Amino acid sequence: MILTRRSLVAASALLPFVTTPLRAQSAAKVLRFGLSSFPPSLQPWVHTGTAALTAKLLMYRGLTGFGPDGEVRPELAESWTQDGPTAWIFKLREATFHNGKPVTSEDVKWSFEQIAAPGSTAHFRSEMSNIASMETPDPRTIRIVTKAPIATLPLWLASPHTPIVSKGSNDGGQMGVGAGPFMMKAQERGVSIEVTAFDKYYKKGSPKVAGVRLVAYADENLRVAALQAGDVDLIEYVPWQHMGAVEKDAKLKLDAADGPFMALGFNGGSGPFKDVRLRHAVAHAIRREEIVEAAFFGRGRPLEGVPIAPSSPYFDAGRAKVWAYNPDQAKKLMAEAGVPKGFSCTLLSTAQYGMHKSTAEVVQAHLSEVGIDVKLNLPDWATRVDLGNKGQYEFCVQGTTADNNDPDGLAPILDGMLPPSVSRSANIPTPEIHDLFAKGRAEFDLAKRKAIYADLEKSAIALAPLVGLAWRSQGYGMVKNLTGFKSLPGGANFFSAYLLDEAAFT
Repeated sequence: MILTRRSLVAASALLPFVTTPLRAQSAAKVLRFGLSSFPPSLQPWVHTGTAALTAKLLMYRGLTGFGPDGEVRPELAESWTQDGPTAWIFKLREATFHNGKPVTSEDVKWSFEQIAAPGSTAHFRSEMSNIASMETPDPRTIRIVTKAPIATLPLWLASPHTPIVSKGSNDGGQMGVGAGPFMMKAQERGVSIEVTAFDKYYKKGSPKVAGVRLVAYADENLRVAALQAGDVDLIEYVPWQHMGAVEKDAKLKLDAADGPFMALGFNGGSGPFKDVRLRHAVAHAIRREEIVEAAFFGRGRPLEGVPIAPSSPYFDAGRAKVWAYNPDQAKKLMAEAGVPKGFSCTLLSTAQYGMHKSTAEVVQAHLSEVGIDVKLNLPDWATRVDLGNKGQYEFCVQGTTADNNDPDGLAPILDGMLPPSVSRSANIPTPEIHDLFAKGRAEFDLAKRKAIYADLEKSAIALAPLVGLAWRSQGYGMVKNLTGFKSLPGGANFFSAYLLDEAAFT
């Protein structure tokens, strides 16, 4: 998405959702969704993986969201406008929380205060700390004043990490009361979550199914088998080795989009990767096309630089191959770092996702060729998330995506000045990158933004807080008569569950 003042302000003119008088006939049916893991937590503002985001997007909504094209669309806010260089005014639509209370500007203010609070574990705490003040002149108007111009504020608020919950309902860090299309009905810890349609959802005529039953299939082969057997209607993370079989099945269809990628993160506080030269040595020691084949069965592309998609107006082909395979360069850097004969280290990944395990095994094999002895740590996904959030690793396999299709969406992945997170490296300060992200999000002019993000990309290459490995095609498998749902493109892909309020059976 090309972000300009015009495109952002134009979004404020979008009309409220078209309404229909009656719920579709398919409402009698519950959608059965095969998740790749059971959500470690359903706390609204904490990042605990894509499966958890899927569950939370059923129950929560923020001021903005993402539509089928991956662009920002209205959600609890029906419109927004700028009010000077550092202020935005959001007009709320008439909406109701699951507890029957109306969604008001006070709920918005309270939710953002909780995210930004000192000691908060919210994924967007640092971003929301850029808010200087919030005014609530009436129940359906909130004026947000930021400490500096933030052109990307509507993008930030489209993230599932910034939902609005009923004031006071998240006290004690528990699940908040949301205003999403579905309400919690029941859950069996580690097994399933069931939600039921919320009849006061603000998009009249939606949701179009009676509910959603989320069933965790940690084994990806069993997840595909469940879809093929008719035990579920929709699955996430279709394993790449099974995509062809899903495409060929007359009862099923595959919807895939590019955007997610694999990369390596590092601990810069302890262990060998405190030395940036060893991060670069690793970057040059990997034949990425073998990861594409081993982990994704050819459904992907090598990623030899910072993860800016070739389709982006900010993409520069000259910087796209800076970490091309060069074992001699890797050995030279190791010698400069004082370990010419190599060293030992531990790579954190997980055995729960085949793509993570296969990526780790290829990295292990390739690094051994230059003298780096890698031991694999492959816990379950919940443990992997916990270790990542705490920075308890030497280096790790990342499977992630940007938060949106603007370069600013890479901040949670590259900005080491943000609080610890599973999605980025640990203990690698990045003050220059941090400042360039701030400069970029304060600028509306496209040409000036391109220059800023070019500098940022060069800094990220030099410091290597993240080493790209492979772009991957991310797919959902589903029954052929399921309509209204698709994979969102690019950086919005992990947020595809935004569209489940329109999912229906024909």
